[in-house]
Amino acid sequence: MVPKYMAPGLWLIGIGPGDLDHMTSKAKRIARGCKKRYLEGYTAVLPSEQEALLEELLGPWERLMRPSVESPEALLVEAREEAIALLVVGDPMQATTHIDLEARCMEKGVGFEVVPGISATSLAISLSGLQSYKFGRQATLPYPYGENLATSPMKMILSNLDSGLHSLVLLDLDPTGLGLDLPTPMSPTQAVSILERMSEVILEEAEGMEILGNIGEWNGILLSDIGTSRQMVRSATLEEIGKIEDGLVHTLIIPAEMTGNEKEAFERRLIS
Repeated sequence: MVPKYMAPGLWLIGIGPGDLDHMTSKAKRIARGCKKRYLEGYTAVLPSEQEALLEELLGPWERLMRPSVESPEALLVEAREEAIALLVVGDPMQATTHIDLEARCMEKGVGFEVVPGISATSLAISLSGLQSYKFGRQATLPYPYGENLATSPMKMILSNLDSGLHSLVLLDLDPTGLGLDLPTPMSPTQAVSILERMSEVILEEAEGMEILGNIGEWNGILLSDIGTSRQMVRSATLEEIGKIEDGLVHTLIIPAEMTGNEKEAFERRLIS
């Protein structure tokens, strides 16, 4: 049963990755019971055909982009008086922006509740066939901004490899870094090219990094459109992954040394 009223406040509701079938019954019930619904539109992507189902499933909604979420004064004014749902693809508290919202609500005396959703990162690890306890710190691979090329993601991957840990690499969605436009997911070709450029910069800065001279030969697992009907999980060298042109939203895993069971799982996912 849909409640007639929800308590005033900001309700961060995870809608799962890619397919609204991943929403829990609780998430649907609370979203329907809120006075207004906003879809957070820049930290993740909901396929267009799923967006078309949102109103039928939950009720009318509007899209909020980065400025309205990171400077949420108007949102908090609404949430002080009424139940406001902020729908987030995946799990709401995976993004720093959403953690900051909690702090702002506490400062302003605005109610704040979280309804967890299935995380794309946990799904990626499960689908990879690799052991979850062998993953190190995850990295986000950003688009270069002009001449600025961050090398910290590659350094994170190298640190994980040195510790025998796999790396989960999230690919950027915003070439501008402003969060104003609809997401433009990074392609596998762009991702591998950026990793190669990072390796070149690090090689120029430091000696003893021979491992970076052949990253095209590194193993990788590409997870495309996970949580949707178009989901694909493919393993190959990074050179081969860089040639993949299909899919929309991608996540990349760089495995460290694999156990026997992990190697078998990797081989089962090889591009044929």
